[in-house]
Amino acid sequence: MKITELTKRTGVAERQIRYLISEGFMPSPRGGRAHAEYDDEHVTSVRRYTRLRELGFPPAAIKLLLQAREGTPFPVVPGITLVVDPDLLASGKPVKPLVDAVRRILTDILKEPKP
Repeated sequence: MKITELTKRTGVAERQIRYLISEGFMPSPRGGRAHAEYDDEHVTSVRRYTRLRELGFPPAAIKLLLQAREGTPFPVVPGITLVVDPDLLASGKPVKPLVDAVRRILTDILKEPKP
């Protein structure tokens, strides 16, 4: 897809797309500048960046979060931090199965031992 379609699909201006590429938040397009082609990987990168900005992260922090091999930490409550693979951020993955899995794990590890 061309940059005009990418801007329509993401709602992000062309200038912002170029900024995201220059700052390393998303990969360069294929085909060079004159024949630049974007794909779903670029859409995902834009959405991931946009979502993190919506959550209040500044660009410098987003860079660090996306480079973190261990994942992006999100404090849930005191004593529990959820660490999310950066590739999952703004991925559209269904949330309910993840919540159910976390509920099962927390129920198991937090229950009192049997006497």
